[in-house]
Amino acid sequence: MMTTRTLGTQGLAVPALGLGIMGMSHAYGAEDRDENESIATIHRAIELGCTFLDTAEAYGPYVNEELLARALATVNGGRDRVIIATKFGFSFDDKGAIDGVDSRPAHIREAVEGSLRRLQTDHIDLLYQHRVDPDVPIEDVIGTMAELVREGKVRFLGLSEAGEQTIRRAHAVHPISALQSEYSLWERNLEARIIPVLRELQIGLVPFAPLGRGFLTGAVKRAEEYPEGDFRRGDPRYQGENFDANVRAAGAVRELAEQKGVTSGQVALAWLLHKGNDIVPIPGTKRRTYLEENVAAADVKLTPAEMTTLDAALAPEMIAGPRYHQKQMAMVDR
Repeated sequence: MMTTRTLGTQGLAVPALGLGIMGMSHAYGAEDRDENESIATIHRAIELGCTFLDTAEAYGPYVNEELLARALATVNGGRDRVIIATKFGFSFDDKGAIDGVDSRPAHIREAVEGSLRRLQTDHIDLLYQHRVDPDVPIEDVIGTMAELVREGKVRFLGLSEAGEQTIRRAHAVHPISALQSEYSLWERNLEARIIPVLRELQIGLVPFAPLGRGFLTGAVKRAEEYPEGDFRRGDPRYQGENFDANVRAAGAVRELAEQKGVTSGQVALAWLLHKGNDIVPIPGTKRRTYLEENVAAADVKLTPAEMTTLDAALAPEMIAGPRYHQKQMAMVDR
């Protein structure tokens, strides 16, 4: 079984690697989605002890939580064997597209009730604010989330893509167990200011996109080669000269992987796991084969010299292009 790590000071124990299930119904190309395989992947994750499962109302919207519920319904004692993380904080238009953020207390309660219903459960293990709402004081947001903890509907609290001051203000209202944010060899923006704050306050870090949206595995194509509706089609790092520069930078991961007889993705995940016991990556996949590969990364050892080599080869100045387009970056609290 996978080793356990603790997020925060409130007792949230999770496996060293989680599973992001967003791609099973959101963001990446719909043409290769297969619900039967997605459910089989969730089942296999539970068998392997990869029981920290990450979803959100925004994924779909709504359908990703429903998919997780269907998967757990066909596992003996399924709900009791997993730690479910979900998120609120967006508003949606009539077509289900995100049209803004909304963390008004009444909306938080409405969103959580919806998630509980879709997940077919009476509690959420880890509830994140998906994006900071600049129009609602974080004290009001966390105050409402803390009420949900006292009511037994939520166990632990988290933030996503929050900045330093927001984290401090939130934590002063109720202990925050985890920050979810993009962090990988590919995206190092947290290192200067955010990670030191997390360590000071003893808040865990849950990196999403730990494989650099595929770049760190080597399994990438240019933006225009992805179908309409695929997130990567609009990703600046997949476009033009940025793509060429980023493929070159990621070559260092491939070279080390070949030397060690493992995959590039396993090296990328091992790098994160070696960055601290308070870090729990949640690589996403829709396939059992990739899940099993990711889980095996927990056994990959990197020497201090190898860590230093990777740090230098994929330093921030080596990566070309912003991680989001302008509209999405505007929602990041930095």
